[in-house]
Amino acid sequence: MNLARRQFLQAGSAVAFLGAIGALSFGVRHAFAADAATFEVTHTEEEWKKILTPNQFQVLRKEATERPFSSPLNDEHRKGVFHCAGCDLDLYASDTKFESGTGWPSFYQPLQNAIGTKTDSTFGMARTAVHCRRCGGHLGHVFNDGPKPTGLRYCMNGLAMKFVPA
Repeated sequence: MNLARRQFLQAGSAVAFLGAIGALSFGVRHAFAADAATFEVTHTEEEWKKILTPNQFQVLRKEATERPFSSPLNDEHRKGVFHCAGCDLDLYASDTKFESGTGWPSFYQPLQNAIGTKTDSTFGMARTAVHCRRCGGHLGHVFNDGPKPTGLRYCMNGLAMKFVPA
């Protein structure tokens, strides 16, 4: 009886493990789906590597996330506009920035026609990834726990943006 129970538990663990691997590989495949989209600004991987710093390349082109509290843009409070570091598109007005306490620059609303979104199912959870609508660069994620008037929190990687004062 003990042997049958152990075999049952081992088989169940194997099925759960394979299911998790399948979910993660689906998330990775889905994450690369935006690469196939056509954007106004396109470059080869080598060209992006020349345009961006290595860390910007990892965030914008490989969908990495910078360490929390590492961006100087967290402390940027001047009036101006946050632009895409990849293609210089205006993304967020400074008056929509707020202190979320998360460690990343956060905004409650993007500028009109600035971003695109897609489902990001990596790490076994569904999130909404945000990218620059012009070059497809990964910016961060949007969550439903922001302030009024939108109730949204666009949690952006500072490496993905640059600030242009007014």
